[in-house]
Amino acid sequence: MNLQQANNKLWSKKKTRNNRLLVTYRDPSSKISEEYRTIRTNLKFTPTNKKYQSLVVTSPSQGEGKSSIVANLGVSLSQQGEKVLIVDANLRRPALHSIFKVDNSIGLTNFLNRISTLEMAIQRTGIGRLDVLTSGPIPKNPAELLDSIKMNELMDTVIENYDVILYDTAPVLEVTDTNIFASRSDGVILVLVYGRTENELAIESKRVLEQSKARIIGTILNEKT
Repeated sequence: MNLQQANNKLWSKKKTRNNRLLVTYRDPSSKISEEYRTIRTNLKFTPTNKKYQSLVVTSPSQGEGKSSIVANLGVSLSQQGEKVLIVDANLRRPALHSIFKVDNSIGLTNFLNRISTLEMAIQRTGIGRLDVLTSGPIPKNPAELLDSIKMNELMDTVIENYDVILYDTAPVLEVTDTNIFASRSDGVILVLVYGRTENELAIESKRVLEQSKARIIGTILNEKT
């Protein structure tokens, strides 16, 4: 079974020399930035004409570049005038605070643990209308926090205040965290590494996500160099 035959392919191949580089911000005229604009367009003009407001981005395993893709896609969307929120929902190995070079002492876990308000936790990036909600301190109970009333409250609140919300999540085959709230989003994007992600892992990721009633809207093949 070919995963690309079962899903919309948002983009065929993407090269990233440094997965920490916000290329869409630093070099918006580059070929890579243009590829992100292609993804942005494909998300907008879907076969069903459905607007995807909340999107979960995941991968089968660690190290497949999903955090870099979330960050750059968020920048690209904001460059089109969208009000965008990126949420670091990978409460085990967060990365977005490093990519955006922002403080992570207050973030998602503080809100979920009722320590801070959502307004206190969300940070402005200074890039267009792009905001980021970092993970906050790494908790002992990430799955329980994500499967909580407070997480439902967050998802309901941000939908009312942002045009697009991107959730950067843990790898779907390693922990259950992603499955917990993937079904609550409008769609899931699966990131695979071109020539490295095994077909079996891609197919198993698709099966696991569909079993949790997630809506897989496409895949991104990420060519890491």
